[in-house]
Amino acid sequence: MIRAKTSLILSAASLIAITACAPLNDPNNPNRQAQTGALIGAGVGALAGAAAGNDPEERRRNAAAGALIGAAGGAIVGNELDKQEAALRQQIGNNNIDIQNTGDRLIVTLPQNILFATDSTAVSPSIQGDLIAVARNLQQYPDTNVQVIGHTDNTGDAAYNQGLSQRRAQAVASILTSNGVPSFRVSSIGRGEDQPVASNLTPEGRAQNRRVEIVILPTT
Repeated sequence: MIRAKTSLILSAASLIAITACAPLNDPNNPNRQAQTGALIGAGVGALAGAAAGNDPEERRRNAAAGALIGAAGGAIVGNELDKQEAALRQQIGNNNIDIQNTGDRLIVTLPQNILFATDSTAVSPSIQGDLIAVARNLQQYPDTNVQVIGHTDNTGDAAYNQGLSQRRAQAVASILTSNGVPSFRVSSIGRGEDQPVASNLTPEGRAQNRRVEIVILPTT
């Protein structure tokens, strides 16, 4: 009887995982991140459950139960991110701002050329409306924390770039907090030239590396 129940639960968990794989093949699926979240949650839950068992049979039961619980939680997080992403895309009217939904977070990338003048930490007035829109979105979705992360290219002194990236992250974070986002939800981080997304050997690559990312992380 126990083995039959375990087999049933494992089959259900497998079905959840198969369903969650759908977004990988269908970019137009509006629930893609909810399904991806279910898959991630199922995997994490299964690993946690298996680690809690004292014998093989108990570990199998715990893994299956953990997969189901984790899948449910992951689907909820993914669904909220899908809704928040859709709202952000409506609220931000700037095609130069990239919004990426990874399934467990949203990453809003703002290129330096629309944020700051060269070597400046003063946020351009033309982008402040979009940052206010982000702040309003964060107020609408309060169960999230925010990391504002500054990045530079590798031109010049590394220590200077580190400080510049930190000051720029703080400048963006201050606009979010001054427009209603509680300060305890927002942290600012400077990465300097340490996390490039493109080659620093070309002007185009360096331009991509000069950016500020607003990373929105669910807290539930």
